Amino acid sequence: MKLQDIYNTNELTISFEVFPPKFEQEMLIEELKILKGYNPSFVSLTCGAGGKENKSFELISKIQSLGLCVMPHFTCISSTFKSVKDGLNTLNEMNVENILALRGDIPEDISLRKYDFNHANELVEFIKAKTKLSIGVAGYPEGHIESPDIDTDIKYLKKKVNAGADAIFTQLFFDNTKFYNFIEKVELAKIHIPVIAGIMPIISKKQVEKMTTLAKITVPNKVKNAVEKFEGSDLVKFGIDYSTEQCCDLLANNLKKLHFYTLNKSYSLSRILDNIRS
Repeated sequence: MKLQDIYNTNELTISFEVFPPKFEQEMLIEELKILKGYNPSFVSLTCGAGGKENKSFELISKIQSLGLCVMPHFTCISSTFKSVKDGLNTLNEMNVENILALRGDIPEDISLRKYDFNHANELVEFIKAKTKLSIGVAGYPEGHIESPDIDTDIKYLKKKVNAGADAIFTQLFFDNTKFYNFIEKVELAKIHIPVIAGIMPIISKKQVEKMTTLAKITVPNKVKNAVEKFEGSDLVKFGIDYSTEQCCDLLANNLKKLHFYTLNKSYSLSRILDNIRS
């Protein structure tokens, strides 16, 4: 089912993001078997970071064999027209219907940098011209880390939408107010495609520190205090409770499209979904 059909509802809609593990793929498959019980619309599969080779293709079939739809990620900053076209042909052969189109990280090894594509909107336009895939793009509630301000970032988002995007998946956020402000700016920009809230359960101090280093993400005092106070299972429990509160608040405001960054783990997410459905 394509994105525009998946999100043509006012019912709760959930999806999960996973990444290709460095070693044991079967561990991820076991986690997905658990998460499948929550009836996700699809599983979003990253392709790695930092300009590294796309390792997701070998996993797509394994995830599909579970009866789950897969939305692979394509990044363009280290890709050529030919490599993207070849990848799209492979997805067509695998009966994939949706794709997430991203610029991607600037590679540390400059030799990996290609110049056929410079921005995500160019990739969206290319995919739209070559395929019938439904295209998702990224949105940043507090602005992309390279953007000078949120308004500039919304202008770039508008370019991606005008190029043919069908849905916007936001970067994770810990402060729902930032998401609500983002929705207002999206509406003012006359962007009328679905915006899906990105939620990541807190499981470790290292995770929070890493994410706030790589992206513009406000960390509320409640989260800061918990990260300093708790560790291990206590911090995981806090993360479950905090994400549950976030989701319940979103649902209370009739925002029922949720995209969960799983970190390839089912434990916290299973409990969050049990909580919001109880």
